[in-house]
Amino acid sequence: MRNLIHLMTTLVATTLCLGSLQAAPLEPLAASRTTNATAATMLDAGWAQGRLVAVGDHGTVLLSDDQGRSFRQAAAVPLSTPLTGVSFVDATHGWAVGHWGAILASTDGGDSWQLQRLSSAEDRPLFAVHFFNPRQGVAVGLWAQVLTTDDGGLNWNEQKLQPPPGASRADLNLMGLFADREGHLYATAERGQVLRSDDQGKHWRYLDSGYAGTLWTGAVLADGSLLVGGQRGTLLHGTADGLTWKRVPLKSKSSVTAIAVSGQKVAVVGLDGLEVSSADGGLNFQERQTAEGVSLTAALLNGDGAPILFSRRGVVPVQGQEARAVPSGE
Repeated sequence: MRNLIHLMTTLVATTLCLGSLQAAPLEPLAASRTTNATAATMLDAGWAQGRLVAVGDHGTVLLSDDQGRSFRQAAAVPLSTPLTGVSFVDATHGWAVGHWGAILASTDGGDSWQLQRLSSAEDRPLFAVHFFNPRQGVAVGLWAQVLTTDDGGLNWNEQKLQPPPGASRADLNLMGLFADREGHLYATAERGQVLRSDDQGKHWRYLDSGYAGTLWTGAVLADGSLLVGGQRGTLLHGTADGLTWKRVPLKSKSSVTAIAVSGQKVAVVGLDGLEVSSADGGLNFQERQTAEGVSLTAALLNGDGAPILFSRRGVVPVQGQEARAVPSGE
């Protein structure tokens, strides 16, 4: 638990469960370009069709056009604050979110970014973003914050959540977003809650997983069922409607931080080097804990179904090869 609190406190949710925030002035600073960007802590990754885009600490954005074998740093990122989520809808249009309620947009596949939103009065981080198409998107974060847009992020509207069952107010931190093929959107949250929206984030209902801790991440499996993960080695397999859940038994108590799905292949990663995989759509899982024990923070599956992993120490080398940083013009 101490490792989880340390990682999430310093990198993902500095204010998570720490009480009220103090307002502070913010002067946006552009992310600096560095020769060791591949060693920066990366917190999320996604595909812009064939291009890999990963975001992380200090406003770092890494791009790869060769399935993660080499990376280059994005040319123009207007903020140096941590970026915690990224979502692309095609080869060009993408968004990233992070601390200070920041939302950035790209129209060139992640090479350059423009600032769409910043809340300088308080650091109320956004933890995840999902776009359905180039116009309609959702971002979620601290204290039940839900923002939606219908114009590609030119305007963001805050949606008021109803309190979860048995609670007097809606104050859960919303940690992750994922969607199914029918456009149903799910958010993972504290107190074992999974939220579902059928209207692109404007209204939500709570799905109780039966777990009492925080759920950090989730994904939809090939058969339409749900897989979510969180604290203390928690991995839960839910029916497509989210009404029934069962625990996937793991030996490890390391917290699950990311889940990636491609067809029948499933990759689950977590703190302390936790790696869990399935080759049959989540019917059976194989678990291992890497000897190095580095905390894994994000994962993707390449075209062959092999995992591309990211950690608090940066890009995890593919097949034992050192991740190569290339100049942006190469």
